[in-house]
Amino acid sequence: MRTLFCFLTRSYKADGGWKQSAFLSPHSMQRRVRCRRSDVCKEERSYYITTPIFYVNASPHLGHLYSAILADCMHRYKLLRGFKSRFATGTDEHGLKIQQAANAAGEAPLTFCTGVSQRFRQLFGSCNVSFTDYIRTTEERHRRSVEHFWCTLYDKGFIYKGNYEGWYSMPDESFLTPAQVADAVDASGQAIKVSLESGHKVEWLKEENYMFRLSAFRTPLLDWLHKNPGAIQPERFLQDVLQWLQDDLPDLSVSRQRSRLQWGIPVPGDSEHTIYVWLDALVNYLTVVGYPDNHNHWWSVARHIVGKDILKFHAIYWPSFLLGVGLPPPQSIHVHSHWTVNGTKMSKSLGNVVDPFERSQAFTTDGLRYFLLRQGVPDSDCDYADHKVTNVLNTELADSLGGLLNRCTAPALNLTQTYPPFCPLFFPIERDGRAVPEDYHLLGTVRNLPTLVERHYESLHVYKALEAIASCVRQTNGFVQRHTPWKLNRMDSGDQRWLDTIIHVTLECLRIYGTLLQPVVPRVADKLLSRLGVRADERKWSDLDFLPSYSGKDCRFQGRTLGPDTGVLFNRLENPTGDEQKTKKIKKQAIISRQFT
Repeated sequence: MRTLFCFLTRSYKADGGWKQSAFLSPHSMQRRVRCRRSDVCKEERSYYITTPIFYVNASPHLGHLYSAILADCMHRYKLLRGFKSRFATGTDEHGLKIQQAANAAGEAPLTFCTGVSQRFRQLFGSCNVSFTDYIRTTEERHRRSVEHFWCTLYDKGFIYKGNYEGWYSMPDESFLTPAQVADAVDASGQAIKVSLESGHKVEWLKEENYMFRLSAFRTPLLDWLHKNPGAIQPERFLQDVLQWLQDDLPDLSVSRQRSRLQWGIPVPGDSEHTIYVWLDALVNYLTVVGYPDNHNHWWSVARHIVGKDILKFHAIYWPSFLLGVGLPPPQSIHVHSHWTVNGTKMSKSLGNVVDPFERSQAFTTDGLRYFLLRQGVPDSDCDYADHKVTNVLNTELADSLGGLLNRCTAPALNLTQTYPPFCPLFFPIERDGRAVPEDYHLLGTVRNLPTLVERHYESLHVYKALEAIASCVRQTNGFVQRHTPWKLNRMDSGDQRWLDTIIHVTLECLRIYGTLLQPVVPRVADKLLSRLGVRADERKWSDLDFLPSYSGKDCRFQGRTLGPDTGVLFNRLENPTGDEQKTKKIKKQAIISRQFT
């Protein structure tokens, strides 16, 4: 089947080798690419977001979940905006590390991969990650895509057979130049070489491999980045890539000898070689959207979310591969930094690896989602501690947002359990009613909030969007506290209308906050909006028309009965037992560890 597949793309020589076609310039490929993208997706707003596919040599950790939740947030946001959106994630299951891990576990590689991949699916399911596509690189559809991709690169002259001699990091599955390695000493005192980027041990490798003409793509990559300044975000990571491109790019080994690596996709037509795991893995983004047959529509709107440790593979190798086969690079690559624990890198030896399954149960699914997106800053490492999670969730979800909802829907204040009427006499545009200047400032801030949140969501600065929402929630609590509606005399018609107006304004603010929070905390947002009586078809981005009664327009919610009371919006949390003592112990261990390294 494999050989027949490649017969479709090139001819086979009698001596058993592949007939190589003439070398095509990557500049000519790039010119063809530019002409193609503008013709796709003109009539329909489409969006395609991906996480990296996660390596199955170990169980999922907090960083994996953060990538998935960030992509999920963008997917949900685009759906609210009326886009047709696809969201892909999955697992990377080939390579020497997997082969060795499966052997250590006493399992067949596919059995081992299936078990770990299932844990990723379970984690994403439990954390409400709403992917539309889950890809495994061991799937038949992916093998077909990789073989076609390889054959296309070969036919265009970008892959040739040569000899590779240099440094190789097995943990990173990465080939390194001499400038990327340094001297070090291992735990037994032996002198070793390590990767400057990851710190992992490297070995000298010399073998006959297939090589990719990466050297031909330095100028096309610079041209792409200069013409698309938003292609890599945030800016600091774009600068890293531009710095890498200051030097010539060496050709890249894209195969391993089959005698060393059996667990992978064989090179088409050459059973003695296995395709390099990163070339194999990166093609997953195309497999999901139907490559090589029906991919153009979705590929033209592709965006990747990746961790900073795999930036070079996505910003140098992947765009070069794509230009080589005549496809455009992704529209953007959004890069995020890593999560530390109490200021130190997660490590099994320190006992500080955060189990996302346990934390999602302890803090609830939406609680963990909120914390990661609230505290995750893309361009700098983020620190995790249980007490930080508790403080953020108690302050912003339980007390501030939950308390506000409880105040204005409690029967003691909202006797009729309705969306009460707004009275323009007490909150007039002319500012001569009972409202004070701070109240008008609140209206302006909330009215502008959707635009501000949209800007932050689009740039994947979700933490800034959540800070803006949290600030408005605090201002709304201040509005209620300032006017103490519980002290108003219901027997006085003026006081009753002012009370109704205060509640109406507060409910409108809450409706805006609940709608904007749906991509981040879908269950909490659903509970809030349901309590307000907002139907499922009234929760789109286009429904963010704040306080129409203030401008003399009809408010569809006015007079509507509130939804059922299903309890507090978000329960206050207690710090897990022993958190502070464990934190001190881990910090002490980290200090000791640094003294001896």
